[in-house]
Amino acid sequence: MTYKEIAKKYLESNGITIGDTIKINKEDISYEGILLDRSEDSEDGYLVLKLDSGYNVGVAIENTQAELIQKGDKPKIGYGAENIAHDPSKQNISIISTGGTVSSIIDYRTGAVHPKFTAADLIKANPELLDYANYNVKALYNILSENMQPKYWVEAAESIANDISDGSDGIVIAHGTDTLHYTAAALSFMLKTPVPIVITGAQRSSDRPSSDANMNLIDSVVAAKSDIAEVSVCMHGSLNDSYTYLHKGTKVRKMHTSRRDTFRSINYEPIAKIENHSVDINPNYRYTKRNENELEVNSAVEEKVGLIKSFPGICEELIEYHIDKGYKGLVIEGTGLGHVPDKLITPLARAHDENIPVVMTSQCLYGRVNMNVYSTGREILNAGVISGRDMTPETAYVKLSWVLGQTNDIGEVAKLMNENIAGEFNEKSSIKYFLN
Repeated sequence: MTYKEIAKKYLESNGITIGDTIKINKEDISYEGILLDRSEDSEDGYLVLKLDSGYNVGVAIENTQAELIQKGDKPKIGYGAENIAHDPSKQNISIISTGGTVSSIIDYRTGAVHPKFTAADLIKANPELLDYANYNVKALYNILSENMQPKYWVEAAESIANDISDGSDGIVIAHGTDTLHYTAAALSFMLKTPVPIVITGAQRSSDRPSSDANMNLIDSVVAAKSDIAEVSVCMHGSLNDSYTYLHKGTKVRKMHTSRRDTFRSINYEPIAKIENHSVDINPNYRYTKRNENELEVNSAVEEKVGLIKSFPGICEELIEYHIDKGYKGLVIEGTGLGHVPDKLITPLARAHDENIPVVMTSQCLYGRVNMNVYSTGREILNAGVISGRDMTPETAYVKLSWVLGQTNDIGEVAKLMNENIAGEFNEKSSIKYFLN
């Protein structure tokens, strides 16, 4: 008999279904929590509860007594839809939700986390936010970040611009972490902003005791009230809850699958450290100040851009495929200083001859591309490949997509790719960012 068969027979006899809050007594120990489903067809006969602590516990059905505490018709998260009074002494901050873990709740039928909160629910679930500002809240999307697309960057940029035009003093964007750095780079190129635009997320959902959602959101609001009128990313700076870092939108990357300090500045230093909800700006960073820029939106992008990683055994057909399929631009994640096997030089030259710009980056991430050192690199340059300098592959991909949205002239594309538009590359190389 499978787990589902055992559990169904046992639970139905006690009037209990998945999602109910129950108490299980076993010998001298009792457990109270929300009953979760189990997707596997296990024969172990265990019940799984989500405890108030946020952790799960498995309890063998044998020799247990189950008591129904509360029917689980709806997740017991959030507050009522009470009206929030406007405080004229506080700044007005827009919170825009796109989905992701930071705006997710648990589905007690499956134990999985899904993006179901609206942006308004974020405020209700984090009432401390009301101490800092007035809020205009909206859900632009309700997706996990792996489903983000370039056309969504365009819509996000235009929505942000509308909020700024309507008088918002700062923008906070709730976003899934997996592709957050792509969106941060895209908005950096698309928008010149007179106010701070801060993107944040969470590695761990709000039902978990180790969640980083609340602190990241509050510190993002603090950053959105600051004088740093740029696109930035606010996430945990350490494994504990001591501080967050504010990273430049074009120089940040997710570096770990699950750590709360997963976001790091690459070939750069963080813009600021936020500790005890106070912004300490890096003295080495020259930032754009509030109202220094007029609002400007250039949101056109070319979606048909490829990102290809070089690897031992890569074949020419991979480049040829993208050319034949009508791709408008390619970013290569080369090895070391920006290298690919010799056999790729011919198809790369073909791409240039067919007015398809190719940009070379390094999968090393830290350091910069230099194709003048070795003979292979010089041949790649002669094939018309553009240096990505010290941009991350993701930022180079986003920039090329944006540049091709502005022009399809390959000479102009090369010129713009070599222009430092949003602080995406450093003019000089330095190892200190790696060592730090």
